[in-house]
Amino acid sequence: MNWWHVFFTVMKKEWLLSFRQKSDLINPLAFFLLVLTLFPIAVGPFPKLLQQIGPGVIWVAAVLATLLAAERMFKQSFHDGSLEQQALSSVPFSLTLIAKVVANWFVLLVPLILISPVTLMFFHLNFEIWFVTILTLIIGGLTIFLFSAVGAALTVSLHRGSVLMALLVIPLYIPVLIFATGAINAASLGFAYHGQLAILGAMMIVSLLAAPFAMSTAIRVGLG
Repeated sequence: MNWWHVFFTVMKKEWLLSFRQKSDLINPLAFFLLVLTLFPIAVGPFPKLLQQIGPGVIWVAAVLATLLAAERMFKQSFHDGSLEQQALSSVPFSLTLIAKVVANWFVLLVPLILISPVTLMFFHLNFEIWFVTILTLIIGGLTIFLFSAVGAALTVSLHRGSVLMALLVIPLYIPVLIFATGAINAASLGFAYHGQLAILGAMMIVSLLAAPFAMSTAIRVGLG
């Protein structure tokens, strides 16, 4: 069996489902934009202050939008029985789950990148700081999404598991946030930031290897 064909078939299915369920697609993006719009209004017209806190605000907004998007990722498949059929099929369940996660991450990532230039105006960021912020979102954001997906898998059988999911996964975000903001701060001071990006890349690779098995185990337990 061609595993790559299975992987891309699952991804295509998830993309089609995402565009059919437009509320699940629009809500995280609307939340992201809402935070970025309201924060400068609350802080006031202080360009230097907004430039300093801008990357952090972008990251916090992206993390909360990721939580919102990931929490619903397995719910419908769990309740309609398709997730159980995938778990029982001859295709490795971890392969199906990682395809679902990557597909949903692309659905969230691409619009975030497309609307991110508004942050240049809202937070008075220069192009280099904005570019490094986007790099950290691409590399570290996938790690965050994988952590969120594991939390979603652990709470998939619960009717109101969003709060528990947040409590489980938010502590895992801390190392990613530390190195992501470290890279942005280094770029703003004119220092090299490739070391922080390399550590973010290493965390992403480890997460890609470990998360599929954690998700498959958690969902099998939830299926009972």
